[in-house]
Amino acid sequence: MKKFLSSAFALFMLSMSTAFAQLPSVTLRTIEGKTIDTAKLSNDGKPFIISFFASWCKPCNRELSNIAEVYEDWQDETGVKLYAISIDEAQNAQKVKPFVDNHNWEYEVILDPNSDFRRALGVAMIPHVFVIDGNGKIVESRSGYTEGSEGHLIEKVREILAAAEKGESLPTVESKATENNK
Repeated sequence: MKKFLSSAFALFMLSMSTAFAQLPSVTLRTIEGKTIDTAKLSNDGKPFIISFFASWCKPCNRELSNIAEVYEDWQDETGVKLYAISIDEAQNAQKVKPFVDNHNWEYEVILDPNSDFRRALGVAMIPHVFVIDGNGKIVESRSGYTEGSEGHLIEKVREILAAAEKGESLPTVESKATENNK
């Protein structure tokens, strides 16, 4: 019985670690009006990036525009996908699609008009970027933007892919999502 309880406890702890730093479940819409569950965001087992932005946030727009210049190369090299999450309020949500189209961003853009997803991930300020591995675990979290820091994102994606080739994974990042899953 003691062995069984020890095994059960170990299994429980293992299951808790698999929930560590997972994306929370929030129902949102894309700019095309498609409903999505944020817990199901993925990239067919490859890493992906989530970037919180608003149309009025100049650093956000510089970062996403700078990424747009190299995004096709990133995709060709690594298969990475970027989800841009707009936190523009509901009354401004209709302005997001023309704004994105004007910038020629090829990202999947998701509207978070009530900031539910932003709050669930504990994002206090934007721009805020998360890098997620192919198993849906958050391995990088960063707020703010300085010119050129988008290079760090692709480096993190390369690290994830290199670790995956060795059958390893990078350490996950503690986030508010972790607290919500406990």
